[in-house]
Amino acid sequence: MRMDNQEESRNVEDVRGSGFRPAHGIGLGTVAVALIAGWIFGVNPLTVLGLLSGGSAPSVQSVPDSNAPPPPAGDAQAQFVSQVLRSTEVVWTRAFMEVGRTYEEPKLVLFRDAYPTACGLGEAAAGPFYCPNDRHVYLDLTFFDLMTQQLGAPGQFAHAYVVGHEVGHHVQNLLGVLGDDPSARGQTGAGGRSVRVELQADCFAGVWANRSQQEQGWRLESGDIESALNAASQIGDDTLQRRSQGTVVPDSFTHGTSAQRVEWFKRGFQAGRIDACDTFGAGRL
Repeated sequence: MRMDNQEESRNVEDVRGSGFRPAHGIGLGTVAVALIAGWIFGVNPLTVLGLLSGGSAPSVQSVPDSNAPPPPAGDAQAQFVSQVLRSTEVVWTRAFMEVGRTYEEPKLVLFRDAYPTACGLGEAAAGPFYCPNDRHVYLDLTFFDLMTQQLGAPGQFAHAYVVGHEVGHHVQNLLGVLGDDPSARGQTGAGGRSVRVELQADCFAGVWANRSQQEQGWRLESGDIESALNAASQIGDDTLQRRSQGTVVPDSFTHGTSAQRVEWFKRGFQAGRIDACDTFGAGRL
């Protein structure tokens, strides 16, 4: 994808130099177990990291004052993320206006290894995540290396899809989806609420991709959509389960199958509308 000269967001905070480090170490084995538990078995990866490291499940942390600086000039990867975030801000501001609502922009925090959040201790091993309590997206840029080297999902647009998906959770938060029944969000299974929440975020990422290139002038290049669809496919519950344990257990799904994630991203991309993403009224997924 080409985002030459695109505007950058003012809502990116860089805490990579904050010096914060967790009290315990995190090895690659811990990372793998946490990711598998979070993506497959419906267990909060932050909880798994605490238990595997000999601690208790993390509670809400004391969050530092929000005076973090923007990323430094010349950081190409951070600049790209900032441009993608800005494009989501423009798209969702207009999309919300169309339905008579006001969009409130989220913050995106770049961190390294671990950082305290209003949802608990955020650790890179959990992957990118959205915290509804402080309305921040948290991202360790090394996750993009993981996507390329271990998950088989390379490409800039695949990386942009990740940002679009997490911002999709912020859209859900503003629309009241995440707050409808907090106790039900963790309900797993092929047609459970957790899967519907994640598939809707995939669909919202598709809505952003459709509208952003039309409204802001950046263009998709050959293979971009395929890279996003591949990323969605590589992190489907069935693909991750098959890769890790050799079998598929639909009752433990939290994010949806590869085919479902691809399908709902495509629905959002083809329609470009919020109302195309009603995973909760879709009956069978």
